Amino acid sequence: MLTVDFQLLPIQPGTRLLDLGCGAGRHAFEAARRGAQVVALDTDHSELKRVRAVAAAMAEAAEIQPPASVTCALGDATRMPFPDGSFDLVIAAEVLEHIPADQRAMNEISRVLRPGGIAAVTVPAWLPERVCWALSDEYHNVPGGHVRIFTRRELEVKLRRAGLAVGGHHHAHALHSPYWWLKCAVGVHDDAHPLASAYHKLLVWDIMRRPAVTRLADRALNPLIGKSLVVYATKPVTAARQPGPAAEKVHAAA
Repeated sequence: MLTVDFQLLPIQPGTRLLDLGCGAGRHAFEAARRGAQVVALDTDHSELKRVRAVAAAMAEAAEIQPPASVTCALGDATRMPFPDGSFDLVIAAEVLEHIPADQRAMNEISRVLRPGGIAAVTVPAWLPERVCWALSDEYHNVPGGHVRIFTRRELEVKLRRAGLAVGGHHHAHALHSPYWWLKCAVGVHDDAHPLASAYHKLLVWDIMRRPAVTRLADRALNPLIGKSLVVYATKPVTAARQPGPAAEKVHAAA
């Protein structure tokens, strides 16, 4: 299940892409399928081990072909182990809400991007997240849990402070918001609850089959209750130069 719109990212064979806080690797794998040389960075050894195993299986099945690759790296978003300008693209999906020093992490995203590079940053959207927090402390008040609820304005202001030019934005996964509200109401870890279980089966069916009716519903509801907010930003080349075609494509999504 992808949150970032890959149609807005100019990936070509050999594009250098950082998947920051890669988790299970969903965005890393899609980027590699499209030809990117991906570095999947996370603080969790076990997640990186799984990403490495899946990437190896994909390469064996020819789903990832040279020059595309997936390399795993252990590291902290606020002190990334990469030189300045290392990447053409950075994806940070559902990461910043977990980091107390979020501005420092955004500064690092800007630092490791090359001039003209694009960052795609996703966080839980304000309204769905507020409902979850109101319904359940257990949803967020756990070690490694969510430490803040972003408004779009706050996220965009902090990206600008990091030296990035904010472009377009959109919301994603509207059908997932009611599922999490339900989970918060009945118990975040009660996967066996009949209502939570039934809704989860619906989501799995939607992901696997992608029927037109749920795709249309998701698209229509995204601006209202989309679970994730996605913001795209570009690292300026110089103050005097205009954004290139890739940046213009992202800004046009606004």
